[in-house]
Amino acid sequence: MIYLIGGSSHVGKTFFSQKLMEDIKVPYLSIDHMKMMFIRSGLTKLTPEDDYEMRYFLWPYLAEYIKTCIENNQSLILEGCYIPENFRDAFEEEYLKDIRIVYIVMSEAYIRNHEKDLIDKASVIECRIEDEVDIERLIMCSKEFKELGRANNIPVLEIDKAFDEEAIFRELKEKLEVSK
Repeated sequence: MIYLIGGSSHVGKTFFSQKLMEDIKVPYLSIDHMKMMFIRSGLTKLTPEDDYEMRYFLWPYLAEYIKTCIENNQSLILEGCYIPENFRDAFEEEYLKDIRIVYIVMSEAYIRNHEKDLIDKASVIECRIEDEVDIERLIMCSKEFKELGRANNIPVLEIDKAFDEEAIFRELKEKLEVSK
């Protein structure tokens, strides 16, 4: 099974992917690492700031990687903000039955009321170099992913009131239809 965890920046995609990996013993791949591989190797002129363009640049490579995993009966958790809303277009039906997806977002109220927490926990799994948390951008991106998810039949997990790690993790597993 392939588990796609998308959504906006700073919502806990990497944290929950790590937790899911530990729980179900399936490796995860950070799309941010793939992004930096392409940037550092010079295979793209895009920069870390080109999130929107990067999503559509990376997706053809990631889709083929996913197909190869499915063809080889290998499970994978793939996480990052670079999973496009039209991800299904890259796959024939035989592949889609082995793919589960969720977008994680945060409500505007949550972001505004937990700005310090978002900054403090930004590097809980990955070391973010010179990472500035732009609250207005986070709000805009979360709203965008929420709308894209709903418009494209992608389950959305919205963190709204409190960051209850266990409750969010249970909901994530439900939305991904994870069975252990």
